[in-house]
Amino acid sequence: QGEQRRLWVHVTHGQQVRVHVDLENGERVDLEQLDWYVEPVALGDRFVGEASFAVPPDLPLGWHSATASTVDEVATMPLVMTPQRLQVAAVTGERQWGFMTQLYATRSKSSWGLGDLADCEALAAWSGNELGAGFLLVNPLHAASPRPPMTPSPYLPVTRRFTNPIYLHVENIGEFEELAPPVRKRLVQLAQTMQRRNTSGEFLDRDAVWAAKRVALESIFTLGLSRERLADFSDYRALEGQGLRDFATWCAISDTFGSEADNWPSGFECPGTEEVAEFCAAHAELIDFHCWLQWQMDQQLARTQLAAKAAGMAIGLLQDLAVGVHPEGADAWSMQEVLARGVSVGAPPDMYNQVGQDWSQPPWHPAALAEAAFVPYRDMLRTVLRHAGGLRIDHVLGLFRLWLVPAGMPANAGTFVKLDHDAMLGILCLEAQRAGALVVGEDLGTVEGWVQEVLADRGIVGTSILWFEADSAGNAKPPSEWRHEVLASVSVHDLPPTAGFLRDEHVRIRAELGLLARPVDDERAASARERESWAKLLIDNGFMPPEVNLATDAGMEEFVIALHRAVAASPARLIGVALPDVFGDRRAQNQPGTDQEYPNWRVPMTDSAGAVVALEDLFAKPELMVRLVGAVRGEQRNSERLGLML
Repeated sequence: QGEQRRLWVHVTHGQQVRVHVDLENGERVDLEQLDWYVEPVALGDRFVGEASFAVPPDLPLGWHSATASTVDEVATMPLVMTPQRLQVAAVTGERQWGFMTQLYATRSKSSWGLGDLADCEALAAWSGNELGAGFLLVNPLHAASPRPPMTPSPYLPVTRRFTNPIYLHVENIGEFEELAPPVRKRLVQLAQTMQRRNTSGEFLDRDAVWAAKRVALESIFTLGLSRERLADFSDYRALEGQGLRDFATWCAISDTFGSEADNWPSGFECPGTEEVAEFCAAHAELIDFHCWLQWQMDQQLARTQLAAKAAGMAIGLLQDLAVGVHPEGADAWSMQEVLARGVSVGAPPDMYNQVGQDWSQPPWHPAALAEAAFVPYRDMLRTVLRHAGGLRIDHVLGLFRLWLVPAGMPANAGTFVKLDHDAMLGILCLEAQRAGALVVGEDLGTVEGWVQEVLADRGIVGTSILWFEADSAGNAKPPSEWRHEVLASVSVHDLPPTAGFLRDEHVRIRAELGLLARPVDDERAASARERESWAKLLIDNGFMPPEVNLATDAGMEEFVIALHRAVAASPARLIGVALPDVFGDRRAQNQPGTDQEYPNWRVPMTDSAGAVVALEDLFAKPELMVRLVGAVRGEQRNSERLGLML
């Protein structure tokens, strides 16, 4: 919008052609043909000419339809008018800060062994009300396989459009209280059994949690719905349309035959076959169940965002969008026409992942996605954004180009393939603006400067990680030199929590797993130089007193707090505080480049001594939390707000 664009129409030479646009609001706009002559081209037994039409720069934003008409032909194509720049209050207002957490590891006494949307709601409401937080960033909530084993990684979902019902809080479902007393008693006992896991330091077990929750959810589903609730459910199904039905069908097929497509009967290769239609007719109730689960997730996400906004959060829930999907998941099955085969998405080698990464995800097929008018991409964004105040785009470079690894080749043997970033960014900005949501692009790693400039020009907030803010010589960069339109934080989920990083956890893990491209002593020496560089900057800028003894636990805690002061001293638009940092946790949630070698995405949150912690421990306002929040908000102001002595 705001730019003069042209629409080209190819017609038989000499024919008159007219073009009009049907706006999504029902109005019609006739386009003016430009005086622009192009020499006709011979095509078979005729000559084809090119006519160009001016697209008015003031067309309203939205999804429109352009129609070209001659005396004997009519052709129609989608025409999307997108904003030049994303304009939402959270981008143009004052700085906001918030916690960043892996929701599954964020447990309370009422969790069923994993953090859920009730925990998300409680954390958002408490941090907004008590600490003045403006957002809560969580991991991707995308759906995983409905049948064990459930892939632990939230960044390798079966779909990015729909969500994982493992995050449902069973007791918050409207019909729970209507269960017959014996059934409700049985489910309460089941909950109590699962809640014993909340104090366990063992790795998180999604399969066990989902097995228990599914029993409860099936019991509630069987109860049925009131007339009013049934109407709401029907409205939700109509809103999500065929995409929801395809996803629920895939879930039902996976329930019946397993999640590996090689084990499915013949005729189940794609949604539109006669065999799949017969399956749907025979398993209608199971498909309804999976649609119902998504409706319940939609309702609890809406409740979470409402609670966040009611607590005064300017943004609220900041959701996360993974790069891609599982190669045998629901999207790969139902969207085959717009995904490429024989290659997978990954990342080239960098200083922290020196062998590169292969994420085993099928990428968009650029030409096929354009032929589909980007509708699958749009529909995904609409669903994810519906109850979000913001959206973090993991590896936002994937909207410009993707590192594609041929099947059977190592990750460092890949190559970049370009996408139509103007279209991808434009549609993202359009849907985000309509949802009133800001967008954060994770623009770390191998990203050219012009990409970051384009993102900033479009109103998309970038990402700054303190450990990556260094000059060409590896020296710590003063916070005053960081970018302005970014979400800044000390660390990121692919690195250990700050206390662990300062103790070389990232070096130890990679050394033990054989992921280093140079001797471990060299790696430790480089890590020590990095710490020394940051310690010098912190001391020189008054963020940390020079007498701090970094060899002690107390000294390291001061180091962690000082690093957060440095982030707060930057001009960043948003400041993120990793929830594990407020407890002194040291273990990494994820080690890139590994699968079974490390317990990725299964590590419970603990304190510095390794004791499991829960939200109730956070709500008691531990001193480290108070000081970290004080560091990012201004200690005097924050300590008065909390009513605590620092």
